[in-house]
Amino acid sequence: MRGLDSLRGDFGVLRAMLRGIPKHGSHAQNLQGFYGTQAGDYDRFRERLLQGRAELIDRLRLALPRAAHVVELGGGTGRNLEFFGTALDDVAAFDLVDLCPALLARARARFARHARVRVIEADATIFRPAQAVDCVYFSYALTMIPDWRAALDNACAMLKPGGVLGVVDFYHSTARPDPGLVRHGAFTRKFWRRWFAHDGVRLDPEHLAALRARFPRHELIESHAAVPYLPGLRVPYYVFVGRKA
Repeated sequence: MRGLDSLRGDFGVLRAMLRGIPKHGSHAQNLQGFYGTQAGDYDRFRERLLQGRAELIDRLRLALPRAAHVVELGGGTGRNLEFFGTALDDVAAFDLVDLCPALLARARARFARHARVRVIEADATIFRPAQAVDCVYFSYALTMIPDWRAALDNACAMLKPGGVLGVVDFYHSTARPDPGLVRHGAFTRKFWRRWFAHDGVRLDPEHLAALRARFPRHELIESHAAVPYLPGLRVPYYVFVGRKA
């Protein structure tokens, strides 16, 4: 019965993805319209798709000072916080920021008993804590933010000197990437950009270029993940960790 329920949940998510994200309201309204019907199945379905999150947070944990203040922009249901494990108990404050009430409701339920976690409905381009923070990260969120440069500017501005910024996300390379970087073929670049755009996910090689320019001191992993119900296809993603000068 549980397997049947999971399958039904998957098809509910797939239906929402096939319909695509609404395009006639504000960004917040469109997110709610898209994720509202699939919030209950969001984590289970995307567990198979959103790879690299554990690798990102493993690296962030090693870089955090004791009693750190951490911000996740576009934190959704709060699933990513669970990758911190017991290290979350050493964090002094954690701000989980998102615009989608349906996803935030899941996060509030998940961390109702964790006093250090604040779940905040706010825009990633303008939310700013009262004090500078030790770490900011985006997990499959930068591609969902229309004004991603403003979100990145905001993340950099709230970081302390020496603070750490992390990003894991889908992407594709330029036609001629810098030496040492992965080069994706024309099919990969065009197919995945169009595929994800239907659901409001904007793949853009400028994301990675902007991160590397802003954070010359960084680690970068480029990899591929399988896609549920699309056998044989693998979508590129990257894990980036940079330190503010």
